[in-house]
Amino acid sequence: MPEPYRAILVFFLAGCAELFGSWLVWQWQRVDRPFPFGLAGAAVLFTYGLIHTLQSESEFGRIQAAYSGMFIVLALAWGAIADGWRPDRWDLAGAGLALAGMALMMFGPRG
Repeated sequence: MPEPYRAILVFFLAGCAELFGSWLVWQWQRVDRPFPFGLAGAAVLFTYGLIHTLQSESEFGRIQAAYSGMFIVLALAWGAIADGWRPDRWDLAGAGLALAGMALMMFGPRG
């Protein structure tokens, strides 16, 4: 798999894990779901941390910064799918800028 596609796939998997784990903890704390929801959320969040180590880029700061752009897009999608919330045009414009920043950080030419 070409490196840019692989990096995006790893970001996507990390984002799904972070969102799902956080959502499970949210359900436990804010929606009064049983404790196993929180425990499962903690396990998924641990897995999220491991997923980042699958990136071929070796700079932790760059990975985290670039991932944040992907996370913004995934968080908007999660809100729309899981909670029925609809982002407005400003949310979408900001997400587009964040995604462009992610691409620039991860795939821009390095000297």
